[in-house]
Amino acid sequence: MAGDAGRSPARAGAPMLVGRAAQLQVLAAMLDEATRHRGGALVVRGEAGIGKSALWGEACALAAERGMRVLTTTGVQAEVELPYAGIGRLFRGLPDIGSDLGAEIGAGPGRMLGAVEGESPFRVGVEVLDLLSALDEPVLLAVEDAHWLDRASWEVLAFVARRLESDPVALVLTARDGEDVDRRLAAASLPELPLEPLDAESAGALLDQVAPGLAPALRERVLAVSAGNPLGLVELGGLAARSGGAALLPSRLPLSTRVERTFAGLVGELPAATRALLLVAALDDGDDLDEVLAAASRLEERPVTADDLEPAVVSRLVGVDEQYRLRFRHPLLRSALRQSASPARRRRAHACLAAVVAGDDRRVWHRAAAASGPDEALAADLAAMATRDRHLRTAAAALAAMERAAQLSEDPQKRGSRLLWAAAMADEQGDTESIRRLLGLVDESRLRPAERARLAWFREVYLGTGWSGNTRLRVYNELIDTMRTAGDVQLTLESLTNISLRFYWSNPDDDTRLEFVRVAELIDAPPDDVLVMCALAQVAPVERGAACLERLAALRYDVDLTPGQRYQLGLAASALGAFELSNAFLTPGVAEARTHGRVGTLTQSLVSLAYNAAAAGDTRATVSTATEAVALATETRHPTWELQARLQLGQAEALRGNGETADEIADDAEKVVFSAGMHPMLALTQRIRGVNALAAGRFEEAFWHLYRVFDPGDVAYHPYVRFTLAGHLAEAAAHCGALDELGAVVAELTPIAELSRSPVLLTGLRYAGAVRADDAAAYEAALAADLRDWPFERARLQLTYGGWLRRRRQAAQARPLLRAAAAAFDALGAAPWAERARTELRATGESRRKPIDAIDALTPQEQQIARLAADGLSNREIAERLFLSPRTVTTHLYRIYPKVGVKSRGELAAMMAERPF
Repeated sequence: MAGDAGRSPARAGAPMLVGRAAQLQVLAAMLDEATRHRGGALVVRGEAGIGKSALWGEACALAAERGMRVLTTTGVQAEVELPYAGIGRLFRGLPDIGSDLGAEIGAGPGRMLGAVEGESPFRVGVEVLDLLSALDEPVLLAVEDAHWLDRASWEVLAFVARRLESDPVALVLTARDGEDVDRRLAAASLPELPLEPLDAESAGALLDQVAPGLAPALRERVLAVSAGNPLGLVELGGLAARSGGAALLPSRLPLSTRVERTFAGLVGELPAATRALLLVAALDDGDDLDEVLAAASRLEERPVTADDLEPAVVSRLVGVDEQYRLRFRHPLLRSALRQSASPARRRRAHACLAAVVAGDDRRVWHRAAAASGPDEALAADLAAMATRDRHLRTAAAALAAMERAAQLSEDPQKRGSRLLWAAAMADEQGDTESIRRLLGLVDESRLRPAERARLAWFREVYLGTGWSGNTRLRVYNELIDTMRTAGDVQLTLESLTNISLRFYWSNPDDDTRLEFVRVAELIDAPPDDVLVMCALAQVAPVERGAACLERLAALRYDVDLTPGQRYQLGLAASALGAFELSNAFLTPGVAEARTHGRVGTLTQSLVSLAYNAAAAGDTRATVSTATEAVALATETRHPTWELQARLQLGQAEALRGNGETADEIADDAEKVVFSAGMHPMLALTQRIRGVNALAAGRFEEAFWHLYRVFDPGDVAYHPYVRFTLAGHLAEAAAHCGALDELGAVVAELTPIAELSRSPVLLTGLRYAGAVRADDAAAYEAALAADLRDWPFERARLQLTYGGWLRRRRQAAQARPLLRAAAAAFDALGAAPWAERARTELRATGESRRKPIDAIDALTPQEQQIARLAADGLSNREIAERLFLSPRTVTTHLYRIYPKVGVKSRGELAAMMAERPF
């Protein structure tokens, strides 16, 4: 036993569980599955007093009977803003493992899991999975009052819960019904076990246990008022037995309020020192008895000892375990204590806690709770803590600190500035409701000009409804220029990079774009700054493309780049169509993001890598990166990134010849794009449809699907996505006789390619020129170019030229080209093109079988695991990379080996080494 394991989870003297046989059966079945290495999670939810805690205690007892290690914790309302407090309490008491993680957790809420290292909930989740694997025994994680867990602990537990498929771990959480719980559970997608009120027979049986001999009329009254709520039956029944029917009035009060009043009445009968001690404990963000006694002594201005707690222990209001940790009998008792104390008394208690708690941050929190009015010094401390911890802790803690700092600000200008920072922190959580609320609190008239510009920017960016519209983009130009002239370089650069991506996925007029260029190039950025160049690459990839490419190439091997700079440089290179160069920046960033658990950066980088792979025709890399990106975007609730990742998957499915799946993805994405007003992204749905038709041999249909992206009058037009489609359009035109239309496109794009030096556009036009010329010299010239970074386009040239030679009865010259094309397309996973190459090869008199690639039988996640195992990574290292449990990796490998026909890691590595990727 660990966590709160020193106490018995089942409350001493509690009545027998009544009317919950079905729920107990569900819990028992889950525990049995966990002992068989088929882990799972369950959220027991319902209204206050419905019996969640009783079931929780029974689950702990059932687990102990099965020989499982039971780790417990309870969400505490006072700790809701302390990141990882709940997780720290859950795993405290595991020093026997000898794990650094166990040692960190064992330090308690003052030194919370992951917070010291600045880790994200996803990285902490991986550490927890690793820790659970180290236990080497079945485990129950039992979490009570999960609705009061800090957000970071909740994210960790939800992350872990979705990854217990192969672990002997059961996770049981109890949560009170409410909108916040609904939102959390909807996002987490965890199975639920709702508790309903007891039926009449069970309610009567329970009441007779706790209050036998009630007069029939009074008994019926208790049953009616309690409405099947077990806690109501227990507490109100006992009160009725002691005080008669008057205890049940007034009937208009909600049941939870009545029970709270019952608790308040019980507390009111205790000695003053005991009441003071309980109030301090209710407001404390920890559970250390000595800490509570010290603060209570200050509150009472006389020594308060453990003896003063005894009346509350005897009354079963609280308990103290072997580690001297204090635990309340029921969460409603905490509420009753807080609500029954006057505001002045609560503030005084918080001030007393601030004087005794360990840790600067805890002291600041209690000082803030004790403050009765504006306090600029305290506001500055909170703001500094929020800014310092923004990247070291969770956004939720930083947001809470910054919002409280705004409330305590004496200077109206600083108050507004802090509210704007709080809104930015809320954005990191995707908390639109908080953003709207915070921006509504800002007094625009008290802001400095740069901050007024920032407010206007936030209102558009965070609360806007679409990506299209030149009017908004012009306004953004003006806002950035205002920030620039105000001298806030860092804010200007941050805004510049944000808006540049929006520019790329819009269709602004040239005046608006060039005004952005003018403003960007006026920024007095530091000499080593790369953000202006990255923004220009996305907003003016034609006019500034060549210069940006030259600087990007020079930065490729710079070891001093930050992760943020690497991501921005990768994005810039991708916007210019230099996909291999983009990958050189993004790939190290992905590894670093995995190591440090920066899941947001990781997701965005994977989407960019998937876009690059899809545009280059590498279906295997696209599926691998896009599948993981979809999973992470779903996990972190970023629908825009999820949409982008799915669009790349759609392109990969089209290239693989999976037409039905590709069409379904395009149709679903188009609905989202239209509803969100992101019309330029229709270029990506047309890309899927065009390539899908091309793969199926419907060349005329393919041409017109693709041509929409090239037509400025079409809603699917995109000035830069079309650069990636020149080769596909040319192939479709060559097969359907649309060479005149292709000629007009080539004539328009040729000077653009010469000015921008876009690698993807130059490569596509090279192929288009060859098929239009339709002679050996043109094909030879195209193949003589450096196509090392463009295997799909080189194979397409080889296929087209080989077919051209075959039709002219030059079979001997055609065969090497067609063999190379078939092999390359097979390696890339472009099955329809590989089959065309084999068909042409057979027409020359040479037969070539389609290779059987066992790896294709694996799921995308299994392919990732196979590649990493072949690279020599251990199961634990693979688990850390992919945010999985080590046992899950082991289970996947046992499934992978027979699928690909190997028996060991060595054989797997040898087989993977023979593959061309």
